[in-house]
Amino acid sequence: VQLQASGGGLVPPGDSLRLSCALSGVNLDYYAIAWFRQAPGKERDWVSCINSAENTHYSDSVKGRFTNSRDNARNTVYLQMNSLKPEDTAVYYCSAIILSRRYWGKGTQVTVSS
Repeated sequence: VQLQASGGGLVPPGDSLRLSCALSGVNLDYYAIAWFRQAPGKERDWVSCINSAENTHYSDSVKGRFTNSRDNARNTVYLQMNSLKPEDTAVYYCSAIILSRRYWGKGTQVTVSS
């Protein structure tokens, strides 16, 4: 099982980015995918998740600005991030629990700065 996050970059405040998390080795249909982020010098924090029924949940810090979606045919989950703020700057990771084991993808850097 592998997860690979991509789509990060450097954007000015107020701009948007769409992150992708590609899952390989298992069929995405049956699993929830969570997003976490880790800012420099801080702990890794949970950001959002989407389950197999496409129910989504968000942390208070991103609610109303970030949106999860999934494309099971592509085995990929997306995190649309709008109205980005400097405090959103972090390495973003996607993660899944499969057969009682948590898997992490390699993170993607998001930097929000003017």
